[in-house]
Amino acid sequence: MAEFVLRYADPRGQMHESVAEAGSEREARERMAQQGYLVYSVRAKDLGTRLGADAGRKQTVNLEKFLIFNQQFVTLVRAGLPILKCLDLLADRLTDEKLGRHIKAVRDEVKTGTILSDAFSRQNVFPAIYVTSVLAGEKSGSLIEVLDRYISYQRLTLGVKKKLMSSLAYPAVLIVLVIVLMVFLVTYVVPNFAALYNSMGAKLPLATTVLIAVGTTARAYVLLGFLALVAAAVALYFWAKREESQEIIDRFIMRIPVFGDIWTKYQVAQLARVLGTLLVGGIPLVQALETTGRSLGTKLLKKVLDRTSVLVREGKTLSSSMATMGIMPVLAIDMMEVGESTGALPQMLASVAEFYEEDVATRMTTLLSLIEPAIMIFMGIFVAFVLVALYLPIFSLADTIR
Repeated sequence: MAEFVLRYADPRGQMHESVAEAGSEREARERMAQQGYLVYSVRAKDLGTRLGADAGRKQTVNLEKFLIFNQQFVTLVRAGLPILKCLDLLADRLTDEKLGRHIKAVRDEVKTGTILSDAFSRQNVFPAIYVTSVLAGEKSGSLIEVLDRYISYQRLTLGVKKKLMSSLAYPAVLIVLVIVLMVFLVTYVVPNFAALYNSMGAKLPLATTVLIAVGTTARAYVLLGFLALVAAAVALYFWAKREESQEIIDRFIMRIPVFGDIWTKYQVAQLARVLGTLLVGGIPLVQALETTGRSLGTKLLKKVLDRTSVLVREGKTLSSSMATMGIMPVLAIDMMEVGESTGALPQMLASVAEFYEEDVATRMTTLLSLIEPAIMIFMGIFVAFVLVALYLPIFSLADTIR
């Protein structure tokens, strides 16, 4: 008899984890299912320990290519092919080598009798919402419908991300070019003018003196400054990898004027979208909250959802539990409360996601339309100051000569 680590939810939605002895993983799962539990995952005890150690360096697959895989997978399953045959057909035809390797591993697991959700879970690279959705589809016998909802969710999520990235691309390029131009003027043009004025022994105005002092200092220490910048970036990168640091960064971003509000609303939209998708798939609320926390990229919201799930277990409503956290916008909490009172929480969460995604898109468009002229105005003022400061002594010399 081998020992297995089981993670499961009771009929009230409360999550549990225990160790049980069984002849196989399937036997352990069936035994818990017969007792009325919704089994989330079953792992051999040593495998569970290893996966827990690797959780900090968990990798993910390319979501766009994974979306294409799921579209093909659903099409084949809907056509009546067995799941194992579908995995066989797709595993050898995927263009993404990393994804193909994991799908082959899933296929091999299914061949040995492992259920599909466990096979995906063991790879430790697939989104938590996907694994949970597959589990719900297996339990309810509606795998195709569940995967269709996941595909719709993933399309919407990727669409929003692409829209945001394309909106940020031009301002980012513009800022980089402005920084390069400023560095070139300060470290190359200004020191050359300084050498010219020194050879002429000209009396320099205050603005020119200050600019030349900055330029010559920057030129002398430009390499050292670049190395210090790289070292600081590396140190910041490793510091940001720590869980405590990630929460500090999240709170700092939330406090940034204008941008912090946009970031918060984007995270709320993601939370509502994931949670609503899981609830529509039949996942209990507590388990859906835990899965949503693992699916989001922010440690702060994960901590909030962990606390919320504890309050929900104690009998409080989702809206009141969220309200005590002080993170969620009041409008989102009010909409959740209406959804709970009418029995339409999943649909109301979808409305929350749509509202905030649209709000984020509108605010980003407005903000970026203001950033671009602001950058150009700043650059114009800076270049004008440099030109006036550098050429002012020449005008003074010309007046002296006359």
